[in-house]
Amino acid sequence: MKKNLFKNLMIAFGLATMPSLAVAQEEILIGVAGPITGPVAAFGEQMRRGAEMAVADINARGGVLGKKLRLVIGDDVCDPRQAVAVANDMVKRGVVFVAGHFCSSSSIPASAVYAAEGVLQITPSSTNVVLTDDAAKKGWTTVMRTCGRDDKQGDFAGKWLAKNFANANVAILHDKSAYGKGLADETKKNMNAAGLREKMFEAYNANERDFSALISKMKRDRITVVYVGGYHNDIGLLARQAAEQGLKINIIGGDALNSSDFWAISGPAGAGTRFSDASSALNLPAAKPVVDKFRSQGYEPEGYTLSTYAAIQSWAAGVTKANSFDGKKVAAALRGMNVDTVIGTLGWDAKGDLKNPTYAWFIWKDGKFTQE
Repeated sequence: MKKNLFKNLMIAFGLATMPSLAVAQEEILIGVAGPITGPVAAFGEQMRRGAEMAVADINARGGVLGKKLRLVIGDDVCDPRQAVAVANDMVKRGVVFVAGHFCSSSSIPASAVYAAEGVLQITPSSTNVVLTDDAAKKGWTTVMRTCGRDDKQGDFAGKWLAKNFANANVAILHDKSAYGKGLADETKKNMNAAGLREKMFEAYNANERDFSALISKMKRDRITVVYVGGYHNDIGLLARQAAEQGLKINIIGGDALNSSDFWAISGPAGAGTRFSDASSALNLPAAKPVVDKFRSQGYEPEGYTLSTYAAIQSWAAGVTKANSFDGKKVAAALRGMNVDTVIGTLGWDAKGDLKNPTYAWFIWKDGKFTQE
């Protein structure tokens, strides 16, 4: 009778389905944060897929330090204010590690929340130099990446532009975001240093629907090469509208063009579009089991899928080395080791940046991109 009374009281207060305290203590909460919804939700989907697979694989091997992981998903819509709200929610829920955020404009403000609470943040995609440079200046050690920085990618792209388009009329465009402007600025700086000056340097609004005015300016200046710091949705629309308005241009961009949604927007006008990104990991022996598993589920692990998986792999390796879930201790352990991941062997410098990022060119053709 007393047992049934207790059970009824539990149901009445909504506690009957809650995990026991003992079970809850055995779970470690980690997070993935990015644009699950919004204009660049394709990248949030990549991150979510990579994180879910990593957690499932780690749990299948017994977890980390004998504890199973549970994933918390945060949707920041690539908006700085929402990113701070997501970060605060992660902290409130007791998350000890976050793979994210996606956009630099989200990762930068969110990093202050995580740093204050000692939560390790490893972004698979935020490339703006301010993220780790400012963290280092403030003495924060809990900000890291599994991707390169804008200055490294801009060096790669800028020198290539100067070498291959020495006599061309080049336009450099950006969407005013921390990612887009940061990459455009670094590419411009390196291109100029290599001897080529742009004919046009212009900004546009993210999620623009009509590029006619910008296309008219490019026609006026006889632009033949356009480097764009921005996201795939805007660049795809720019490519399509330029073709429709009779402007023939070579479009070149950064890693945010690595989504199949680009071609869905640009159509055949996207053919020949080139972008820089980390060398593809899809064919690495270390990635094969994971890639095969994704493909068996009907999903192609493009873009940031594997770099998100690698962020969680890295964190787990750091926890094991530190024998602790403490964010600062894990970050310190990672800085003193190399980690074998699905995207290769990773090592970090004092700022939390990758020591030796490598870049390659990828070219869009017939709805797919391939590494050059």
